[in-house]
Amino acid sequence: MASLQSSCLVLGTTAPKPRIPPSSAKPSHHLLPNARRSHHRFHVSCSGGPAEEGKVDRRNMLLGLGGMYGAANLVSDTKVARAAPLLPPEFKSCGVAYVGDDPLDVNCCPPTSDIIKDYKLPPVHRLRVRRAAHRLNQANIAKYKRAVKMMRDLDVSDPTDPRGFTQQANIHCAYCNGAHDQVGHEGLDIQVHFSWLFFPFHRWYLYFYERIMADLLKDPTFALPFWNWDHPKGMQLPGIFDEEDSPLYDPNRNQDRRPPAVLNLALNSTITDPAQIISNNLSLMYNEMIGTPASATDFMGKAYRDGDAPPTYPDGGTSEKGSHTGIHAWFGDPRNEYNEDIGNFYSAGRDAAFYAHHANVDRMWTIWNKISADYPKVITDPDYLEASFMFYDEKKQLVRVKVADSFNHKNLGYDYESVDIPWVRSKPPQKAAAANIQVLSKGVKTAEKLFPLKLKKTTRVLVPKSTVGKANEVLVLENIVTDNRKLIKFDVFVNDEDDKPEEVDRAEYAGGFTQLPHRVKAKNSKSDLRLNLKQLYENINIADDDSVVVTIVPLINGEAVTIGGIKIVEAPSA
Repeated sequence: MASLQSSCLVLGTTAPKPRIPPSSAKPSHHLLPNARRSHHRFHVSCSGGPAEEGKVDRRNMLLGLGGMYGAANLVSDTKVARAAPLLPPEFKSCGVAYVGDDPLDVNCCPPTSDIIKDYKLPPVHRLRVRRAAHRLNQANIAKYKRAVKMMRDLDVSDPTDPRGFTQQANIHCAYCNGAHDQVGHEGLDIQVHFSWLFFPFHRWYLYFYERIMADLLKDPTFALPFWNWDHPKGMQLPGIFDEEDSPLYDPNRNQDRRPPAVLNLALNSTITDPAQIISNNLSLMYNEMIGTPASATDFMGKAYRDGDAPPTYPDGGTSEKGSHTGIHAWFGDPRNEYNEDIGNFYSAGRDAAFYAHHANVDRMWTIWNKISADYPKVITDPDYLEASFMFYDEKKQLVRVKVADSFNHKNLGYDYESVDIPWVRSKPPQKAAAANIQVLSKGVKTAEKLFPLKLKKTTRVLVPKSTVGKANEVLVLENIVTDNRKLIKFDVFVNDEDDKPEEVDRAEYAGGFTQLPHRVKAKNSKSDLRLNLKQLYENINIADDDSVVVTIVPLINGEAVTIGGIKIVEAPSA
């Protein structure tokens, strides 16, 4: 049984991008062929002149965006004192999307509009209730299918209608694969993954997606279902998405993982016992939600401000790097170059199941907010509160929204069906006795003799601690170089005597690194992976040792990974 101190994955960044007219958008439910792309590119940057009415102006944005203050349990990121919230992109400057350093043969750019309004939340008269997808009745299933079909029909009748299925899918592509530059920073991508913007962006995304469906149906009570993958009864693709004649079906999924195949969040294909897979899943959920986070940004993701380089996988929060990424990677189609559809951020929105998946991701945010913790959970940094995005609403109006207005989901008019949460009872059991480090470390080399390490096989390394015994420490894998075009996964264990890497529900499991093919400026990227060890030390009942044995297990494309170094340091103060 184990302790997930983090689970990980990566996406990406940019190079100068050509302007693609929105009118060239092509509705596409099925995967576009991977033709060789043109490399003739240019970029249209933001104008520096006076702002026109209804258009984004940086000075007005900084002065005009409100904040949320006076809340209890406040936490602030003090590393940067400047007022620099991330601004919404200028749609007229949208360019090419990428995977790795390869430009995609896909137009993600949204329609443009000269009128941009600051969005005001409408009054809530009755909460929409999002229900578990595997528990939907036939009437709700029929309504959901009809809504998706109506969106797909818009792809044909008016491909530029921002409410259409493809246009909605393109939102994720443009914000996640480098089509949008930061305002005033030509060539510097906006990336809504791997930072404190991950949860707010996706909440707003689903909010408007759901309202568009409700408006098309003329049913204000309509709510998206959530894919209840954190419960054993929901740990497979819901059947409503697996009917080949349904508008909810996507042929670009891993065909070996259609129902009744059990979801494997550990991404270890050597495990065949469904009971072990489910036990792993529940333990991973416990750790990413409760056991691992030691601060609000551990769960939400690190700070990301105007002018910052696009964040990478290790900057994301525990939930994003864990179960969120696990779903994307598990169901992506290996027959496609970049695991499209759901297996790559640029194409994930083409799968209707993506939105049910992210409804459950959003549900995790609501649950985490209710879990008691010994750290403050509210982030009051103005650069977080005043960060903003742009979406089209159900009336085809381009609107600007703020992070600060997304915190209370009930203010957005919806809630979740109450279901059992079994992972709160799935803490890895504590070991009765500590490992004998003298025996365990026999024949194990130190970092100086092993690193830099090409991760071609399972590797054990003896790592000195910053202090003896139980302590608040962090394991750091430094300068991890990965091929951004590949799906990558490796796991990390501490003082693992049993040598059972398929069981991540054990106390010795420290965490993992999971990378999806993603967008960055180069073929390779470099990052550090930090894994909190405080809870793990309690779980393994560590003795008063001055070092530990760390085991690194490559699971997917380990040959595409080089790790520059490894160390254990004292955890930063909260």
